[in-house]
Amino acid sequence: MKNLLTIQDLRVYYYLREGAVRAVDGVSFFMKRGETVGLVGESGSGKSTLGLSILKLVSSPGKIVSGKILFNGNDIAGWNEKKMRLLRGSRISMVFQDPMTSLNPLMRIEEHLVETIRTHQKIPKAEAKKKASLLLNEVGIPPERGGDYPHQFSGGMRQRIGIALAIALNPDLLIADEFTSSLDVIVQFQILNLMKKLKASHQMGLIFISHDISLVSEIADRIALMYAGQIVEFAPADIFFSEPLHPYSEGLLNSVPNIELSDQKLNYIPGMPPDLVRPPDGCRFYPRCPYGEDICRRKEPPLVQIEKEHMVKCFRYDGKKSRT
Repeated sequence: MKNLLTIQDLRVYYYLREGAVRAVDGVSFFMKRGETVGLVGESGSGKSTLGLSILKLVSSPGKIVSGKILFNGNDIAGWNEKKMRLLRGSRISMVFQDPMTSLNPLMRIEEHLVETIRTHQKIPKAEAKKKASLLLNEVGIPPERGGDYPHQFSGGMRQRIGIALAIALNPDLLIADEFTSSLDVIVQFQILNLMKKLKASHQMGLIFISHDISLVSEIADRIALMYAGQIVEFAPADIFFSEPLHPYSEGLLNSVPNIELSDQKLNYIPGMPPDLVRPPDGCRFYPRCPYGEDICRRKEPPLVQIEKEHMVKCFRYDGKKSRT
């Protein structure tokens, strides 16, 4: 099956007085049509920048320095703003962490949807209103509330509206950036179940960006784990959760508490991520790694393929099995 999206050696830097922040530094991964990729990592790992770069929405002083973004076989990394505007919303959409950032407080909800639809589809306003009502109903918002303003809705309902806007034109790829992090646990799972349903009915690919690995496990087909601007492990979700290879993957999974164990010891990963203005020469996880060796300090490990579609960035592996 042809890949829906392929990222090849992508680098996105933010140019500050202190130097270039290497927010995304040599990232490569792929996803097939209809798949869900969970893009996971702690705060500051580059997840959101990677998501924004796919839509070429990285704000100044950020810049895509090099690499390819192949969408449906076309390298959109070099597309100009005019071509990207035609792509955004229609073929690739995004749901943001705070829905209020994509909602105009002075516009009624129906107006948001009608404007989005008619910007890309030359149809009568009455037809666009009918589509808007169907979209609201699909995400669980009573269509009669289309005349209300964003502030008249709860956080969970505003997120549903944000999802309606994102799927209005039936895109091939939806990027959801921490879109449940501001919601309580019950509403989180309501929104997650809604997303599963919509993904299946619209046959979309989904990139689910989150720091919550337990939440990602509920929806992802593949996991792309980011650390300090790089993907350190990329694997099918079932393999990642049962046989994590990278030391960061192990530490992250071991730090998830189990509510069924009353005497469980809480684990954590000691230390802090490196400065991305002046990253270390070797492995960026080396100062926090329990398996670190001298070569890890001196040389950056390659991203090696262990099995089909399972890759890890670590010297402990030679392409087949652990060296330890």
